[in-house]
Formats: sequence, C-alpha cells, structure tokens
Amino acid sequence: VLDRIKGSLLPRPGHNFVRHHLRNRPDLYGPFWICATLAFVLAVTGNLTLVLAQRRDPSIHYSPQFHKVTVAGIAIYCYAWLVPLALWGFLRWRKGTRERVGPYTFLETVCVYGYSLFVFIPTMVLWLIPIPWLQWLLGALALALSAAGLVFTFWPIVQEDSRLVAAALLSAVMLLHTLLAMGCKFYFFQPLPPEHVAPLLQAMSLPPNTLLPPTLLWSKTT
Repeated sequence: VLDRIKGSLLPRPGHNFVRHHLRNRPDLYGPFWICATLAFVLAVTGNLTLVLAQRRDPSIHYSPQFHKVTVAGIAIYCYAWLVPLALWGFLRWRKGTRERVGPYTFLETVCVYGYSLFVFIPTMVLWLIPIPWLQWLLGALALALSAAGLVFTFWPIVQEDSRLVAAALLSAVMLLHTLLAMGCKFYFFQPLPPEHVAPLLQAMSLPPNTLLPPTLLWSKTT
C-alpha cells in the first residue's frame, strides 16, 4: 500500500500506475481507507477553519458542524466509486467498437482513483494556514499531481481511439477532478459563513445612536 501511495504522489510520463504498482493485484483496502481518512480530515479541517477564524475575530459565532462529516463521506465515496464505474463502462463500450482499445478492470480503475485522492489529505491539513494565495497554490499543486496520475494511467488505454474521443475522455476526467477539489475548497473551507457577515456589516454601518434589532445586537456581541 505504501509503495502505491508513493507512486500516486510522483506521477511522470511513461510511468503507468496500473502496470508498475498494481501489477494485476488491485486492492480495495488502500482506496477504502484513503477515502475514509480524506472525508474525516476534510470535515475536521473545515470545522477548524471556523474555529481559527473565531479566534482571530471574536465577532464570529461558531457552532460545531457535525453534518460536514456526512457530507464529506457521501461526496468522497460517491466520487471514488461512481466516476470509475462510469469510466470503466465507457471504456468497455469503446472496446466493442475499437478492438485495440482494452480497458482496465473495474477494480483497477477504482484503485487508480482511490490512490489518486491521497495527495489531498496533507493538502487539506495545510489549508488551515490562513493565507489565501498559499491555499490556492497548494490546492493547484495537489490537483495537478492527482490529475496527472490519472491522465498518465489512462492515456495508454485511450490513445488508440480517435483523437476526439481520447481528448474528450481525458478532459472529462480532469474536469470532474477539478470540480471535486473546488467543491471541497468552497464548501468546507469558508472562513466566515455569509449569514454571520451580513448582520455584522449592517451593524457597523449604522450611526452610533441607532437602536439595533436583537439579532444584530447578538451578532455584534458574540
């Protein structure tokens, strides 16, 4: 498992993850625990982002958001299983129309996707650093490494197909991977929920002697 994790972190052209690391022995142990760890880290760091924001600005009201564990688990596991299933099914269909196009097995496809998500675990921990440009830089680097591993692995399978199909398939793979990363960034790492920003800004913009509604008073004092 460790060798496969290292292989997913260091993608390079001509280095096929299935051929060099799986070697016809796909496993579900690594992908399962990578997805579980990623979902847990995603939910915890998302909550810690709000905790740290509250320490920097006492006006922010924070309450534990336990539902993020469920959301993270559903999102990660659905992505790690449904996208490989769709990709495997499409490649199987293309094999029927093009004899030279031979897909990986379903378990191999799941393994490739599962291990490709490992790089996001340390990245999301580093996203606790409250420097926006650094967060985006780390996220772009992790996305590039993860997506490159997928492209280098599936390119030998699709290169014998037509250029249009190969380009569309690899573009879809990268687009879905990008949407996953962007969704995690915007949903789980909001430094301040919008419902707490608006009342505070309204209260600060009013004249000093203006009576504030109870909701604004509560937002301003908490």
